[in-house]
Amino acid sequence: MKTVMTNIKHHLTDALLMAYSAGTLPEAFNLTVAAHLSMCDDCRARQAAFDTVGGAMLESCKRVRMDQGSLEATMARIRAAPDAPTPCASTPKLPSGLPTPLFDYIGGDLDTVKWRPVGMGVKQAILPTSREATARLLFIPAGAAVPDHGHRGTELTLVLRGAFHDECDHFGPGDIEVANEDLHHTPIADIGEDCICLAATDAPLRFSGLIPRIAQPFLRI
Repeated sequence: MKTVMTNIKHHLTDALLMAYSAGTLPEAFNLTVAAHLSMCDDCRARQAAFDTVGGAMLESCKRVRMDQGSLEATMARIRAAPDAPTPCASTPKLPSGLPTPLFDYIGGDLDTVKWRPVGMGVKQAILPTSREATARLLFIPAGAAVPDHGHRGTELTLVLRGAFHDECDHFGPGDIEVANEDLHHTPIADIGEDCICLAATDAPLRFSGLIPRIAQPFLRI
C-alpha cells in the first residue's frame, strides 16, 4: 500500500537511491528510504530508473560457470528456511497515512509504539535494525525543539506527521532531510501540531549542550 504525498519538496539524493538499488545501505537507511519511496512518486520513479540501469549492467556482465552442486545447495537452504507466518484474522489493518515498510517494523499503528522520554518533551522509540545504523521514531511536541546538534555521519529524517523547521528549510509530511557533517541545526516542530519523524543515523550526533552529551550514551542517539 502506498501513501502518496503530492506536496513533497525535499527528496532523496541520487547517491542514496543508487545505493538503495545496489543493496549497499544499512538496514536503518533502507527502512527510511523505503518509507519515503512509498510516499513519493518522484523518488520512486527515479529509483526505478536506477534499478533498470543496474539490470542492464548485470545483463552485460560476463557469465561465470557455477560450481557443481550450487543449485542443489541453494534449493536445500530454501527448503530449510522457516515458513513465513500466516496472517490471522486479528492482524490489524494497515492505517492510512503510515508507510507500509514502517508499519511492518512497528507491528501496528503509532498507537502501539512504546515511547521513551529523552527530555524537553521529546520522545523516541528505537526500532530493531542491524548495528551498522540506528532507526528511531521521534515525537516532538508542537513548538518544541530538539537540542542543537551536528553530525559525525549521515542522518536521514523523514516527516510522518506534523512538520518542523531548522536552519535549512521547512519540512512537512513526506519530506526527508539528508544531513551530514557540514550541518549543525536545531529542528523545531511547528506550533500547530506535534511532529513525528522517522530518523536514521550511522554515527552518534554531536550535541552542543552538556546535558544532552551526558545523556547521549544512555539514549543511544
